[in-house]
Amino acid sequence: MAILTALVLASVSTAQLATSNGTGVSVRALDKLTGKVQDLEIGALQSASVGRITITANECRYPDGNAAGEAYASLTITEVGKDAPVYQGWMIASSPALNPMDHQRYDVWVLRCTTS
Repeated sequence: MAILTALVLASVSTAQLATSNGTGVSVRALDKLTGKVQDLEIGALQSASVGRITITANECRYPDGNAAGEAYASLTITEVGKDAPVYQGWMIASSPALNPMDHQRYDVWVLRCTTS
């Protein structure tokens, strides 16, 4: 019974990773039509445009004490001429396919959080 309790407590502590907020996010954008790739650094609550889309960085989090570690970024991506965002949610740097932006022309994925 003691071993089972220890395992449960260990799994709970690893599931609750302490994070810090970055000052912004570094993303990579691909225009699938032209093959052009752009790396962008976007400050928190700031926006940057690539072609017909605008990427807004809502928040970026990383593990405490490890700014080079995993990045979790909340993004809103809009397209010229569309009322609703084409993407709104969290992207994880190490797992871009987990919650991808589904767009016929553009791919966007998170590289890391910025800290200065």
